[in-house]
Amino acid sequence: MTKKRLPRISIVTPSLNQGVFLEQTICSILDQGYPNLDYIIVDGGSNDNSKNIIQKYEKHLSFWCSEPDAGHYDAINKGFSKATGDIFAWLNSDDMYCPWALRTVASIFNQIHEVNWLTTLSPLFWDSEGYCYGAGSIPGYSKRAYLNGLNLPWDGPWTIQQESTFWRRSVWDNAGGLNLQYQLAADFDLWGRFFMQTELYGLNSPLAGFRAHRNQRSHQEENYRKEARRSLAETRMKMGWTEKMCLPLQSNDRRNRYIRKLISIKNGLTARKNVGKNINRVVLENENIWHVNEVVYRDAT
Repeated sequence: MTKKRLPRISIVTPSLNQGVFLEQTICSILDQGYPNLDYIIVDGGSNDNSKNIIQKYEKHLSFWCSEPDAGHYDAINKGFSKATGDIFAWLNSDDMYCPWALRTVASIFNQIHEVNWLTTLSPLFWDSEGYCYGAGSIPGYSKRAYLNGLNLPWDGPWTIQQESTFWRRSVWDNAGGLNLQYQLAADFDLWGRFFMQTELYGLNSPLAGFRAHRNQRSHQEENYRKEARRSLAETRMKMGWTEKMCLPLQSNDRRNRYIRKLISIKNGLTARKNVGKNINRVVLENENIWHVNEVVYRDAT
């Protein structure tokens, strides 16, 4: 695939005092050698070694700044306001992409025009030293599953991994960016506004991983869950969602995940759209084409 055929991908990395991880994050992007990259780093005025690290790589950046901002999600909105790409994503300054992520995503968006946003079905998890200590397995995503609460972090069985999610610029523009009234769950809220426009497609290949370590925002679990439930309630109201079997928004009940998956088959994934390749055609016929595999379940009765 030549540079002319590669879509421009804009990646925003927001950061604040993450110098211990920042260089690994930057290298996970730049080392892929993607030739049509628009990489932006928005630092919130760090007082560690972050600025020195950013300056080390500034010739590879389209834009960077180090100045006070209104928080994590404000930094991301600021970064995307500078973006020039066709495909958008953000990667936090402690997370990392897989080496094949950008070319894989570019290939899919180029070949399948119906795909407007995409994520992995095999999310990875890094430890504080950058080793992969686990991988998830998700059957698929759908608007109905989202509205039924099946993608609520900590409450539902299938979280949409932000690190592995990419979308077309038009979807971001139509959504209006991140809603800053949500200090923690603005990512989950954004997914709801994406679902208002189009379905989410899943890919079996891992694309990125979330890094687990001390002192990260995701440790504020209960506050995140409250914001996510509030966002989901608002999204349901906007979409006129009246499904009878929704996972309760006010419940702290952590039911067995196996039971939740049984519920989801009846009440969430009436259909899912996944992207993949036919291995026999790849090997025997040298066919390098992505296909959409739509699985339809019998509706709940």
